[in-house]
Formats: sequence, structure tokens, C-alpha cells
Amino acid sequence: MKTIHSPTLEIAYEEHGPADGAQVILLHGFPYDPRCFDEVAPPLAQAGCRVLVPYLRGYGPTRFLSADTPRSGEQAALGNDLLQFMDALKIPRATLMGYDWGGRAACVVSALWPERVRGLVSCTGYNIQNIQASVKPAAAAQEHRLWYQYYFHTPRGEAGLTHKRRDICRLLWELWSPEWRFDDATFEASARSFDNPDFVSVVIQSYRHRYAYVAGDPALVGIEAKLQAQPAITVPTINLHGDADGVGPASDRDGGAAKFTAGYERRVIARVGHNVPQEAPKETVAAIRDVLKGTNA
Repeated sequence: MKTIHSPTLEIAYEEHGPADGAQVILLHGFPYDPRCFDEVAPPLAQAGCRVLVPYLRGYGPTRFLSADTPRSGEQAALGNDLLQFMDALKIPRATLMGYDWGGRAACVVSALWPERVRGLVSCTGYNIQNIQASVKPAAAAQEHRLWYQYYFHTPRGEAGLTHKRRDICRLLWELWSPEWRFDDATFEASARSFDNPDFVSVVIQSYRHRYAYVAGDPALVGIEAKLQAQPAITVPTINLHGDADGVGPASDRDGGAAKFTAGYERRVIARVGHNVPQEAPKETVAAIRDVLKGTNA
């Protein structure tokens, strides 16, 4: 494991493959960590890619540099962290792959700084939140799937995540990936990342901010304003979507296909849930390779 300083964070990350290889950045979601890429990074590295797998803010060894920085998990923060990570490592351009929070970070950078992105693999597709539209209720079945978000809006939910984080996060793994039979050791390998001292604060702020129940980081207002315009993504994209995703069913959405304007392909993967790279590493590697084949270095 290595670390690098951005203006805001000491970002911990794992690196695989040759330093001069095609740059690929893999981004985990909530509540997961880089272990989800353990079967994705090695074959990409063996194929000659330089593969970087950072721990997002609030996870694992990644730390805020200042006690005064808001512990925000908003989409602008995740995207800005990714951009600053690339800047700190002097990466001019990379292929991005992410899901859940990591997919959101990848979509944000792809939409706002497309010159930095060679191609994108985004699970479930267009992940930029439309906060202004968040007051509109969804279908009852989808509202039911989002119970954890509403729970986190309450003091009881914040206390629950503080004191029972493994219980809550394991339940989410089970609900979101009903076909995946993971064992205790697999869960614990990732759950250690949830012991980060800022995990609860970042998670709670993230889920409250996306409904406009709390303010965002003042330093990120400009980025957030651009995201509320729901910008198009102008880089080649493959959308991977598990057909057993328990939080965002593949049958309920097309991945926001209209938002992708430079080549877009949706691949639905049978019997795979929300944690696509860990449940379907071969399909994930294949999608990244296909993006690399179809784009210029």
C-alpha cells in the first residue's frame, strides 16, 4: 500500500503493474473497499496496465489532513478527490472504473473533466445525482429498497451506524447481492476499512446531502452547481449492471443512456448483484479491456 497527499487528504492506495502502463483507476463504493478488486487488478496488471485502487475518503487508511475540513461524502467531494488523486500522481489521463460511490466519482470526473478520461466503466450507468429532483417520490418498491438512506437521516440511524456498522453493512451486502455467497472472512477483509474514524461522518453526510437535508462543503459549491445541470458524459462508456442488483434493479432503469454521447454500451450480467467487480471480476476485466481497445492512449 502507498499514500499520496492531495490538498485535502492523505489518500491510501494500492498499485499494480508497470509504472509506464496504461493508467486504470478502480473505485469502490459504499459499504465496500479495495478488496472488491482483488480479482480485477492482477489480470489488468499482467496485461501491462498500471492499476491504481484508492481508498475513498472515510475508508481504510485514507485520512483528512485537517480537522477543519468538513467530513462530506457528497458527490462533488468524491469527484474532486479523484481529480486531485490524479493530479498528485501526475496522471494526465486514465481509464476509470467504479460502482456505487466510486462510480459516481468516475462519472463526475468524466462529465466535468473529460480531457482527463480515456474511457469509463460505470456500474448502473449515469450516477450523477439530481438533488433538486430528490423530493419526488419513487415507486413504493424502490422507496422500500432505500430504507437505509432514510434511516441515516435520523439520529437513531447515525447511532446505529456508529455502534452496529458491521451488522448494517453486512445486511446491505446480503440485500444488494442476493445471489452472492460470501463468507465471514470475505466480509471482514473489507469491514476493517469501516473502522476509519471518519467513516460514519462521511456516510451520514453523503446520504443527507443527496436529499438536500444538509449543506455541502462550501469549497465544493461550484462543482456541485455544475453537477445539478446533469451534464452529459462525453467519453466512451460501458455500463455493467447486475440483473440481481437489490438496490438498483436492472429492470427499472436503462442506465441513463441518453446522458452518454460518445459511445455507450450496456451489459447486464446474470445472477450478479450490486458489487459487480467482486461478484463478476471476469466481466469487469473484459469491459475495461474493451474500453482500452476502443480508445487511444
